[in-house]
Amino acid sequence: MKPKQYLLLPIFLLASFGAAAIGGLATSGSVNTWYQEIARPTWTPPDFLFGPVWTVLYILIGIAGWLAFTRGAARPRLRALAMTAFAAQLLANALWSIFFFGLQSPFLALLDIALLWVLIGATLLLFRPLSPASALLLLPYWLWVGFAAVLNAAIWAMNR
Repeated sequence: MKPKQYLLLPIFLLASFGAAAIGGLATSGSVNTWYQEIARPTWTPPDFLFGPVWTVLYILIGIAGWLAFTRGAARPRLRALAMTAFAAQLLANALWSIFFFGLQSPFLALLDIALLWVLIGATLLLFRPLSPASALLLLPYWLWVGFAAVLNAAIWAMNR
């Protein structure tokens, strides 16, 4: 890897944490009010766990995107498709918080998280030929979002 390629890492981390920031803005208004009042399954993780888990995941997402981009230079069409999927999943990620916390709509959030899960899976598959490590770095994110989708569905069912 060329030394100047390392300069791209902060850009990918900023993109990843940009989605987190949008989600954080949408979440802040109702996480301590509305969210505390709705019915949630007994197996809902404790609130304090979400911040650290998502911080690690956003770091992995940024590194994965950077690896796929820098290692995929020899396959420009595949890299362009992979980066489109990467951007789409970041958008869906940010929208989930807007739907769930901002609009207080577990149903819209459920539709979004189903799409997000598919987009992460597609991104993972597109990253694999560019950089197998980048695909592996997305795996925890994909699994966590799968769990979050089940949790989202349970919350929607309990509160409709």
